[in-house]
Amino acid sequence: MPVEITWWGHATCTVEDSGVRVLTDPLFARRLAHLRRRRGAPPPPEAAVADVALVSHLHADHLHLPSLARLAPGTRLLVPRGARAQVPGLRRLGRLRITEVAPGDRVQVGDLVVRVVPARHDGRRLPVGPHRSPALGYVIEGEARTYFAGDTGLFASMAKEVGPVDVALLPVGGWGPYLGEGHLDPGRAAQALARLRPRSAVPVHYGTYWPIGLDAVRPHEFHAPGDEFVRLAAHRAPEAAVHLLSHGESVRPEVAP
Repeated sequence: MPVEITWWGHATCTVEDSGVRVLTDPLFARRLAHLRRRRGAPPPPEAAVADVALVSHLHADHLHLPSLARLAPGTRLLVPRGARAQVPGLRRLGRLRITEVAPGDRVQVGDLVVRVVPARHDGRRLPVGPHRSPALGYVIEGEARTYFAGDTGLFASMAKEVGPVDVALLPVGGWGPYLGEGHLDPGRAAQALARLRPRSAVPVHYGTYWPIGLDAVRPHEFHAPGDEFVRLAAHRAPEAAVHLLSHGESVRPEVAP
């Protein structure tokens, strides 16, 4: 069966590979604190169906407790090491099978192996206090090797840490008018693509949520990152097929035999 990737918005994707459904950073809300979903309807109920869900870091737009509560009992959930101590609400999700992971770990899920890799991003739940949980990326290894970067900046050892991949799900923006450290914008995402050299890429983490009341502040930061990534990737990594998806749209990317 071909590998299929569906982008639901922000960093939330379904990766179907080898008969296993993998869900990344589930976020199904119309509104999250000061953020409002500006593009794409909230994902349908079937988006919450997964064999395993991956959480890249503890920020509320990536570890969203109400969205995780929609997962079916028995769903496997991988979270960064120390997450249960940092986010007490995870303890109320006892019907999920929660496993804390760190870079270097490998988790078998059916016929897939999920390999945990580093990310360069602030992994704290709140923007204060000590760093006790790492930010993570994941490589889903089945018929394809699919890299979900989570939220990350560009770092020198990225290609070595991630390893060879067929498909890269790369963040290219954010949810506000300015990107801080530890993020990829379209230019840095194109550089990451050139380093990783996958056959295919899907830009994510842009054009979904925007702060309420800031519609007129740097709106190109909301609308433009996907198209800009396509343009820059064509120059930096012309061998990679970039799939610019609409919310809820799926693609079956080409993978190596």
